[in-house]
Amino acid sequence: MTQEIIKKDTLPHFNPDSDILEREDGFHIFMDLPGVNREDLVIDLKENELEITGKVEYAKKEQSKDVHLEFGSGAYVRRFTISDTVDAEKIKATLKNGVMELFLPKAAKAIPKKIQIQAE
Repeated sequence: MTQEIIKKDTLPHFNPDSDILEREDGFHIFMDLPGVNREDLVIDLKENELEITGKVEYAKKEQSKDVHLEFGSGAYVRRFTISDTVDAEKIKATLKNGVMELFLPKAAKAIPKKIQIQAE
C-alpha cells in the first residue's frame, strides 16, 4: 500500500527530522510531520524494516499569486531498520501537534536482568 502512495504521488519527497532515544522500556522515535493528518500517515513493518510515509497537501488559493513559498504540499518518507531487541508486536504510534512518537518496546530477552546475590 505504501509503495502505491509513493508511485502515484508527484509531490516532492522529504526526509523528516527525527530523534531516537533509548530508555529502559525501549526506543522512542520522535518525528516532525507538520501538517500531516492521521489519515494520511502510514506505518509499515516488513520483516525488520519500519517505513513511515505521510503526505500533506495545501489547497491553492484562487485569485492569488505565489510570491515566495518555503513550505507546501509534500510527502514524507523515512525508513528504519530494527533489530530483534524490539518487540515488533507491541510497537505503538501517536501523532500530536505535527509530531509523531513511535514507541518500540524492548523484547523481554533484551531487558537486562539483575542477579540477586545470596548470603552464605
